[in-house]
Amino acid sequence: MQTLDTLKKQFLYYKTLAEKAMNQIPETALFSLPTPESNSIAIIVQHLSGNMKSRFTDFLESDGEKPWRNRDAEFESQITSPSELWEAWNQGWDVFFNTLNALSSADMQRIVYIRNEGHTVEEALLRQLAHYPYHIGQIVFLSKMLFSDSWQTLSIAKNASKSYNDEKFEREKAIKHFTDSEIEKHKKNEN
Repeated sequence: MQTLDTLKKQFLYYKTLAEKAMNQIPETALFSLPTPESNSIAIIVQHLSGNMKSRFTDFLESDGEKPWRNRDAEFESQITSPSELWEAWNQGWDVFFNTLNALSSADMQRIVYIRNEGHTVEEALLRQLAHYPYHIGQIVFLSKMLFSDSWQTLSIAKNASKSYNDEKFEREKAIKHFTDSEIEKHKKNEN
């Protein structure tokens, strides 16, 4: 499997993970601050969206830190409704995936800049593959912490590793990406 295809699947997996977490909690919990110095899920979404729009607008031609971006403002409560949150979320991911889907394997060694520091496209994407799941982990943690009473696990449930492994080892060996079955399930649920 090519690196670009693998990256697309990884990013889609993490996007879906955050959405599953946010969809489990009451809308008011999206704006909860566990402590005065912490970030709400809405603030994390603002930051992710701002980062995606800045990094991936005109990705191959201009610096990833755009002059119009106000990163500090991303950490102030600006989103005031669930519809605004989902709009920001989708706008960021749309910019990101439109750019990602337009790339070819030949682009992977091209140089792009973030704050005047050169990266290959592959390095820039790997940088974001570390950054976005970091914040998505925060979204999942906050969601579970704020609404643990009826939380539906997003991974292997506690005390279910053996049955999960048994199911996996009952199948024939195959070369595939670990997210393939999750993506297939997600697509079925959308239809």
